[in-house]
Amino acid sequence: MHPTIEELLAGGPVVTDGAWGTQLQELGLPVGACPDAWNLSHPERVEEVARAYVAAGSHVVLTNTFGSNRFILARHGLADRVAEINRTGVEISRRAAVGQVSNLPSASHSSGSPHARVFASMGPSGVMLMMGEVSEDELRAGFAVQARAMAGAGADGIVVETMSDPAEAALAVAAARETGLPVVACMTFDCGPNLDRTMMGTTPERAAEALLAAGADCVGSNCGQGIAGFVAICRRLREASGAPVWIKANAGLPEIRDGKTVYSQTAEQFAAHVPELVQAGAMFIGGCCGTTPDYIRAVRRSLPAA
Repeated sequence: MHPTIEELLAGGPVVTDGAWGTQLQELGLPVGACPDAWNLSHPERVEEVARAYVAAGSHVVLTNTFGSNRFILARHGLADRVAEINRTGVEISRRAAVGQVSNLPSASHSSGSPHARVFASMGPSGVMLMMGEVSEDELRAGFAVQARAMAGAGADGIVVETMSDPAEAALAVAAARETGLPVVACMTFDCGPNLDRTMMGTTPERAAEALLAAGADCVGSNCGQGIAGFVAICRRLREASGAPVWIKANAGLPEIRDGKTVYSQTAEQFAAHVPELVQAGAMFIGGCCGTTPDYIRAVRRSLPAA
């Protein structure tokens, strides 16, 4: 039986995982290649990422399915393998979750499982609704295929993440909601003078309203900027929604060194902001681009219950 968001949070703030893309690149994924295709061609390396996060103390791990919708996969000639890639991505993370025991908040044991939970990742489609590249019906149908495959493979929840357009996010949330699983919905705020708007100009308040109306159980933000900027965003999301807030920040801003993208913020510097995030209302805390299992260990150490 899948736990509800409330059951997961009964023991206090929950630690999620860190970056997937940059971790897969460290394991050999070429820049520009389709990470999701590795679910089929290199499942052992994908599982290595998930296992490392569970071992680091993640209560919730995601899946290597961020771009596993038919619109993104079509660019790589994989549009006919949407269900397979999503299903396999969930199965890989589930194997990792049961292979390593993470110290879940005690109340979470009521479900009967002592292991990390698997929330399937659902990212943007890469096509623009406002430009007429796709219709709302087509977009929702595409997300629905993805969500059904995730649910069928045993995901405990679905995370709609890195969204800029609230209309697209709402369609993804609605599709995920149909599975009956808990749904987390996150926007990326990286525009405007204060970096508090999405690329489409959406504020945290407007985002929270749209995401909750679509059926999200939890709202949040990921990617786009370093963790210090997430404190104010988290507070605004919490005040506007009253819902649990999910935060996954980058390890600072990316820099190019010797032709390689690097993130200079250390795990300790990153985790130093966690108490502020908790005070601002964050209940799910992890990392996005540039973060590693070391960051997750640091996050756990920074939490009062850790």
